[in-house]
Amino acid sequence: MTVTTKTIPATQFRNQCLRLIDEVNATGEGLIVTKHGRPVAAVMPVVEQPGKSLFGWSKEIRIDEDFTKPAIPTEDWHIVSDPDRVLTGIPKE
Repeated sequence: MTVTTKTIPATQFRNQCLRLIDEVNATGEGLIVTKHGRPVAAVMPVVEQPGKSLFGWSKEIRIDEDFTKPAIPTEDWHIVSDPDRVLTGIPKE
């Protein structure tokens, strides 16, 4: 999503700050505040982020009814204990 911006002098921003912030929120258009023609600050609309899953990075994790059951099957425990096998897939002897 592209955010458009307009430029406004700092004195005008100071005098109309609350109205301008409401305008940014309503229109989605950002403001660049300038002093002596040079940009010194930006006011941008907040873009809502989609909610994260309970686990932060995966929407595929499921909670089993039996919390005492291992999350990783016992036959795969060797993979967890040896990360090199995960990367190479080569069994160690």
